[in-house]
Amino acid sequence: MSVYQTDEEQVESIKKWWKENGKSVIGGVVLGFAGIAGWQGWQGYQSGQAENASIYFDAMQKSVRAGQYEKADEDGRRLIGEFGNSTYASFAALQLAKLAYQRGEKATAQGHLRWVSESAPDPVLRELGRLRLGRLLLDLNELEALDALLQGAFSGALGGEFAALRGDLEHARGNAGAAREAYQKALIKGVEDEALLRMKLVDVGGQADAG
Repeated sequence: MSVYQTDEEQVESIKKWWKENGKSVIGGVVLGFAGIAGWQGWQGYQSGQAENASIYFDAMQKSVRAGQYEKADEDGRRLIGEFGNSTYASFAALQLAKLAYQRGEKATAQGHLRWVSESAPDPVLRELGRLRLGRLLLDLNELEALDALLQGAFSGALGGEFAALRGDLEHARGNAGAAREAYQKALIKGVEDEALLRMKLVDVGGQADAG
């Protein structure tokens, strides 16, 4: 999946996710704890929650497109506050992090990304939050914090991106050999910007056609 999506792609991704997974998620929560009437009531409640969250998210995106960033920030924070368990809230937090970074408020951006990495209902979104948080930590030169974040296993979908980030960390530390190994692993796993990765590999003494 693309690490950086347009607002429209984010909306479509959420709608597709909910269409494919919403019923099973709801069913798993209530199975065995309610009769048919209770299930129908719960289903209606969840559907209403998702619809309300989508309204806030759409309003936030319209504010972003109109350049009304204070309004977008307000909409996003309200969405997270009222519908924090929804996928919409995770995408809103990612957007808020991007807006904060553009304003130079990197600590605020870090907080939003950490929230996604810890609270998103979908594991892929949690890892996306971790990846963006890691890149921000690298930007802030918080290398020890980045090293701690990179401990552990990562999903196949973003495994290459995390390996590339490990390479960036080792490069920043001056460990050319470790960086080269990480970049080669990233090429095998696959990354979004392969051309840039090959340039980084060459910079640490590797071969551009490696992998």
